[in-house]
Amino acid sequence: MLVQAVPQWQGATWAGADVRLPTGCRVLAALASEVLGVPVREVPVRAEGTSTVDNIGNRAALVANRQAQLTALEEPEGPVLTLGGDCAVELVPVGVARYRHGAGLGAVWFDAHADSNTAASSPSGAFHGMVLRSLLGDGDPEFAASPPLAPGHAVLVGTRAFDPAERQAVADGLLRHVPVPAEPDAVADAVTGSGATKVYLHIDLDVLDPGQHGPLMRYHEPGGLSVEQLVAGIESLARFDVVGAGITECAASQRRDVEALVPVLQAVSRLLAD
Repeated sequence: MLVQAVPQWQGATWAGADVRLPTGCRVLAALASEVLGVPVREVPVRAEGTSTVDNIGNRAALVANRQAQLTALEEPEGPVLTLGGDCAVELVPVGVARYRHGAGLGAVWFDAHADSNTAASSPSGAFHGMVLRSLLGDGDPEFAASPPLAPGHAVLVGTRAFDPAERQAVADGLLRHVPVPAEPDAVADAVTGSGATKVYLHIDLDVLDPGQHGPLMRYHEPGGLSVEQLVAGIESLARFDVVGAGITECAASQRRDVEALVPVLQAVSRLLAD
């Protein structure tokens, strides 16, 4: 298993993201290296922001960072754990996994948000809220995945904040949704029902309950999962071939804030080692 840290912040547009997301990425990377016993390679990404173009904030920076990630993934053939940074860091590893593993690839998306706007529907212009829709081949053509994930092969888990276009995507069957409490059998059944034969696992830390783990995240959406529920959901995927994973949106500034994630890292590592 290769572990890569991508301290990108430009997919987010909130004040302070340029400091908190790179810092959180590196704090999480240090913990992961210790817990998993492997070195973590940091992918060099741009530190500065760029202008909003066609309602995608920091567009030029995101394009440049994407090339850095592609270069870092040229040789690895085995599973890769990507540590973010904002959720937009997932565009490349999921896209590479889709290219390598074929049309049967699905994504299990543990996230408080659906990340499924297009540039036309996004109220913020923040690309981290568009990345899953881009992986489904929709939205701005410079970011839309080719080949894309198949419709219905993406399963939202623990999601509880939807914009109107995202609710419509679920209603139309483009996305599946397993709400809180995201019982393990419900997660596994949704993946089975999707028809996916291989799985990429995405975890945005705001899927967790902010009342218990507020320092980990920027967006405090009430009613999230406990660490125990998240780990159980991850473990439910052991019956599938999990080919890659990402943990994103860590906004912690100190090690003590991320120590609760030790069982999450361990559970993800077990999946990728199988």
